[in-house]
Amino acid sequence: MANMTGDVRETVPADKKRGALLPAEALIWHKVLDHGLLAEGRVTTVTAGTTSMALCHFAGVYAAMDNRCPHQGGPLGEGSIEIGIEGKCWLRCPWHGWDFDPLTGVSPGGHDDTGQKTYPVEAREDGIYVGVEPPKAHERTVSDVMAQTMVNWGVKSVFGMVGHSNLGLADALRLQEEAGALRFYGIRHEGAASFACSGYAKLSGKPAACLSIAGPGATNLLTGLWDAKVDRAPVLALTGQVDIQVLGPGTFQEIDLASAFQAVAKFSQTVLTTSRHAELMSLAAKSALVMRDVSHLIFPDDVQTLPAPEKLKAGTPEGRMGLDDITPASESVERAAAMISAAKRPIIIVGYGARGRMEPILELAARLNAPILTTFKAKGIIADSHPHSAGVLGRSGTPVASWFMNECDLIVALGSSFSKHTGIEPSKPVIQVDFDAMHLGKYHPVTLPIWGEIRRTCLRLLETLPAATAAIDQLPELRQRWAIWRTEKAARLREDRGRGVSASAVFDSLTRTAPEDAIIAADVGNNAYSFGRYFEPKANAVLMSGYLGSIGFAFPAAMGAWAATQDFAEHKGRKVISVSGDGGFGQYMAEFTTAVKYGMNITHLLLNNSELGKISKEQRAGEWPVWQTSLVNPDFAAYATLCGGLGIRVRHASELDAALREAFAHPGSSLVQVDCDVDLV
Repeated sequence: MANMTGDVRETVPADKKRGALLPAEALIWHKVLDHGLLAEGRVTTVTAGTTSMALCHFAGVYAAMDNRCPHQGGPLGEGSIEIGIEGKCWLRCPWHGWDFDPLTGVSPGGHDDTGQKTYPVEAREDGIYVGVEPPKAHERTVSDVMAQTMVNWGVKSVFGMVGHSNLGLADALRLQEEAGALRFYGIRHEGAASFACSGYAKLSGKPAACLSIAGPGATNLLTGLWDAKVDRAPVLALTGQVDIQVLGPGTFQEIDLASAFQAVAKFSQTVLTTSRHAELMSLAAKSALVMRDVSHLIFPDDVQTLPAPEKLKAGTPEGRMGLDDITPASESVERAAAMISAAKRPIIIVGYGARGRMEPILELAARLNAPILTTFKAKGIIADSHPHSAGVLGRSGTPVASWFMNECDLIVALGSSFSKHTGIEPSKPVIQVDFDAMHLGKYHPVTLPIWGEIRRTCLRLLETLPAATAAIDQLPELRQRWAIWRTEKAARLREDRGRGVSASAVFDSLTRTAPEDAIIAADVGNNAYSFGRYFEPKANAVLMSGYLGSIGFAFPAAMGAWAATQDFAEHKGRKVISVSGDGGFGQYMAEFTTAVKYGMNITHLLLNNSELGKISKEQRAGEWPVWQTSLVNPDFAAYATLCGGLGIRVRHASELDAALREAFAHPGSSLVQVDCDVDLV
């Protein structure tokens, strides 16, 4: 160590410090502090390059030593310089009181007699400088191998929070980001990270990863992971964990992550010193993709920085993935063709599983002159203006779809999982097609379950159906039903009780102003029901928390969707919109700052009625008193502006179109708050 005042150097003997230092001219010198910022008799933490150290100012000189106490890594720079019983001054560790000479780093004996590593210090004209040796070349770690493997399997985006029990893994992700192989998005709450991954996967069909620390960071991921799991969206969860050496007794922030994630993760493993590290990450990525489920890896802190064996190669998907183009059994196709050709009023119901497979479905509908109904999760899979579209079926749907459900004599369900909210009538003859055999007849028996990929199955049906069938032309009736419903919607637009804008007006405006191919993440609540009824999609992709029905989903999912527009050419340039009530946005409103930080072009449409309106409605329906559903809200538009985005507040329906167009044109994050009438939904 050297303490410099002007050009005078005092060198501490080599036996008083850990490790020999290079000559001063061979060191890299970093300015760590301005003059006058560290009082006599005080210590602070400084960083020289990437080296953290405790800088002491004592007896008129400055001294620097390793910031980590050798006991349990306590931050010496947060300690204090105190006078001991014998009258000598000591730098005292703030965690457990271990002492070190503030100028030499030598301990008083009784523990770690070698003391702390020290660094040369110079007090120069413009500030305090510390010299450190040139950084060593990065030593490849098992985390580096696993991060590279993850990238090789197609993971392009990671959402998460860097913390003390994932720093080794985080550094491996940093190197991948610096190499241009992935993007990292630092969020404000881990729940937003997992919801963002869910939204990313629901749009792209590919997994993103979410990163957390041990303990509370990991448990915060669970809700978003459950959302992904029940909606069959592939996600990779990476959680830190305490050191292996203290795992078990219940140390700080230790919980049994294997047990905590057992139900939500199809694949969950702890990364050990003896693991086949590349293979473990390959299996996690493959499980997420093939099973369309959650994969989870637990990274103990001390394993993350283990040196990787020189010959250990990162894993790849080469030779590990087969095609999922499942051709249905010929017998099933022939039975289905016979049922379809005999039906007079067949309808086609498409679910979320039919995304990207609509071309042969439309051809089948045209052959039968049949309407196409969608589940709520599949809203937008066909434009409401399409000649065969009957809109959404079920609680969030239209009377057009419910009419054809009641009148049909055969249901052909493609990629639909028969949620009770959808309202598929089980007493009708049903042909169900799904790539997942476990979803066939999941909730009740169906007339004909067919295991097969939807596109392949429809092509086989088109080949097998006779040229003429018994089906009547239902399209004139479909046009008539749409005309009736649109007349009803126009009448609702005129409703105004002077207590705010109606939901029908909000979504009528959104129908007019939203880009035709916009990606829309919808939340849970009255806003979702109204969105399902009133918004008429064109070529929009709609994302929602389907089976979990989690409030707060929309905005984090929109962040994930925006990330996917950066990662995949087929989505590049698409506008991302999220829709929620005030209750939903309030859960993750801090993430608006995340969107601003990363320049996310997202517009959030917020229906504000200062109430959990859906719950109030349920309390009334159940003849309960309305209780604890009122909300005290900020001015959300002003909040968005304070965060660095664009905030617009709408109080009258006449302002909607201009406000939405301005928000959509804004190049960054924007929010449109619409003050709504809670009862006009």
